[in-house]
Amino acid sequence: MTLRSFAVLRLLRAPSSSWTGSRLGVYSSSNGAVVRSSPAMTSRSLSSHRLTIDSIRPEVRNAQYAVRGELPTRAEAYRERLEKGDKSLPFDKVIFANIGNPQQLDQKPITFFRQVLSLLENPALLENEQALREAFGYPQDVIDRARRLLAGVGTVGAYSHSQGAPLVRESVARFIEERDGFPAEPKNIFLSSGASAGVSTLLNVICANPSTGVLVPIPQYPLYTATLALLNAHCVPYYLDEAQAWGTNVEDIRAALHAARDRGVDVRAIVVINPGNPTGASLTADNIRNVIDLARDENLVIIADEVYQTNVMIGEFTSFRKKLLELQRDHPDQGYDCVELASLHSVSKGMVGECGHRGGYFELINFLPEVHAQIYKLVSISLCPSVIGQCLVELMVNPPKPGEPSYELYRTEYSRIEEGLRQRANALYEAFTRMEGVDCQPPQGAMYLFPTITLPPRAIEAAKAANKKPDEFYCLALLDATGICVVPGSGFGQKEGTFHFRTTFLAPGVEWVQRIEKFHKEFMDKYR
Repeated sequence: MTLRSFAVLRLLRAPSSSWTGSRLGVYSSSNGAVVRSSPAMTSRSLSSHRLTIDSIRPEVRNAQYAVRGELPTRAEAYRERLEKGDKSLPFDKVIFANIGNPQQLDQKPITFFRQVLSLLENPALLENEQALREAFGYPQDVIDRARRLLAGVGTVGAYSHSQGAPLVRESVARFIEERDGFPAEPKNIFLSSGASAGVSTLLNVICANPSTGVLVPIPQYPLYTATLALLNAHCVPYYLDEAQAWGTNVEDIRAALHAARDRGVDVRAIVVINPGNPTGASLTADNIRNVIDLARDENLVIIADEVYQTNVMIGEFTSFRKKLLELQRDHPDQGYDCVELASLHSVSKGMVGECGHRGGYFELINFLPEVHAQIYKLVSISLCPSVIGQCLVELMVNPPKPGEPSYELYRTEYSRIEEGLRQRANALYEAFTRMEGVDCQPPQGAMYLFPTITLPPRAIEAAKAANKKPDEFYCLALLDATGICVVPGSGFGQKEGTFHFRTTFLAPGVEWVQRIEKFHKEFMDKYR
């Protein structure tokens, strides 16, 4: 045993020894053992923690994400109590209407998708196609698709190309071309671990320093404000117009932009969520054109969050990409070819609802090659997105076609999910129209309603006494009384003096909607 090892061993065996030391980190004990430690040990107790709430990055500490904040934490505690047999609560089930998580609320997965994924995860099953067809009922197009994807990715257990498997990006490019009528290049498509990872990548590239600002719609999905907080960049809010079905007002956006620049903020980009989260609003083609014109005039990158593009109930979806390329084609000398656009999509929403598989993509339009290369370098640091998630993206953009064995079941399941969402959205909207002091825009798209609630003065006073925001106070009371978890509008941003909450309409049935109505009447009577 070396002298050093012996000294350390004596140290471990002598907890009661007294120690003296120096700034050089050499310590001796009363029993003669000598150890050398780092100088840092001289400045703090051996029993203290290196990380405390005050010593971690302040950007992490200050970031807020209301969708998974206090309300869902309390809701999860209630769920655990119910699971353990607690009968003391005034409800027998917790409904997590706080987040667009369809399969958590009993939306069934698309059979074709899961059948293909099962073969990707266990390719040995493909060694007996007859058994797959006869014993397990797998159609031939499921087997063929699994073989095609495996030929493209090799195995879902290995890293893919950092930008995403070429075969999958080719399928995404075909989907985009069919949707918009303009060619798409696989080289401009980056697969990602859900759209959220794409947003993080883009904002990390855009936010060069603490003076950087990004225009974000209010109300907004808090991913954007949280990520900007982590990057120590400026969120520059622009308010959506509730009176105009939560549409964009380009003059209001321009005013917010110029006010920020007057404060020294380098506003570089604008975020647009279409259909909207949390509002559920769908932008018109004119709205989209106005935002593109603003981006051209003010030299802004557009981040188009289009993950709800199939969740449209009024009108039809128009992509920012389609409108931008139309403008480039029709007005070739008006600067549209310099408007940088990043558009995002995901398997988490729509009728797919595969949030846990974390699949998504973003496409770059009009980005300089050297910037494109830096984005590729950044995503390469994470090696690659989930390969099984990439394959699910391929299935989403390239579902069974008419005449293929899986098509009829796919179409039936897809239509059932779509119609169920529509029915529940309308049932919830009609309930809100019957509730005192509640105003709500008709459901247009996405998975949410975002009603305004006018609270009695006594309720606002009670909220203040409880050190809560009024809409947060209301939502906590709703959860405690009914087990229904929604998100207060203050978690998304709202105009001063107004109160809202966001609820999904994903939970099956309408009984829970009746619970909201009953609670609201009792709440208003209590604080009237």
